[in-house]
Amino acid sequence: MTCHLQGLSVLVTRPREQADALCERIERAHGRPVRFPVLEIVPLPDLEPARRVLARAEEVDLLIFISANAVRHAFPLLPEALPAGLQVAAVGQATARALAEIGLTPDLLPEGRFDSEGLLALPQLQEMTGKRVIIVRGEGGRETLRETLEARGAEVLYAELYRRRCSERSAASLVDQWDRMAQTVVVTSVAVFDCLWSLLGPAGQERLRQTPLVVLSERIARKARELGCRQVVVTGQADDDAILESLCALVKSP
Repeated sequence: MTCHLQGLSVLVTRPREQADALCERIERAHGRPVRFPVLEIVPLPDLEPARRVLARAEEVDLLIFISANAVRHAFPLLPEALPAGLQVAAVGQATARALAEIGLTPDLLPEGRFDSEGLLALPQLQEMTGKRVIIVRGEGGRETLRETLEARGAEVLYAELYRRRCSERSAASLVDQWDRMAQTVVVTSVAVFDCLWSLLGPAGQERLRQTPLVVLSERIARKARELGCRQVVVTGQADDDAILESLCALVKSP
């Protein structure tokens, strides 16, 4: 797409290791990405439980990866060769790309809505009686996927590999220079929003309420609106191209 962001400063709040591709797109579109990672992804101190679960990949019917982080952290622990009959599912496009990087093509990928609900809407997951499933994810998180699959008859195991934690960095300089550094803010998960909100403090939170937000899902949008954010744009898809498209639309809007 043709897009000129006209020097727009975009606060990119993704974890440090996940921000490069989006920042490059913003720069190519003549915007100014401001990296402010508010969430850190760290491996769990004890990966042996996850290793034992992943060693059972030959016994299960479906392996679901919740995120690109799940793929990257699981890769060293996966069996050298997955059985031919095992189906692999990705919750979103970024997860599918991460799988492609390690030589796996997902058999199942949501259409339109890239989240647990989108995956659960696929016809292949409606009748799960007797199916065995491993969900690869971080520590904690939503239980919708597991609960629904179990209600449909599946046996579900978790392989939890990493945890998310809020950064301990100071936001004082960002808040002081908000108008120059954060003309628009990109938030890619509820966890990222929660960490950003906490880091900003009362003064920064009020600035955030007045700033256009670009978010990846209605769940994030609801959280932001409940806390008083006035202009929240939900992208059409959960990927970097859709984020850029939304940023361009904000610049073009009167």
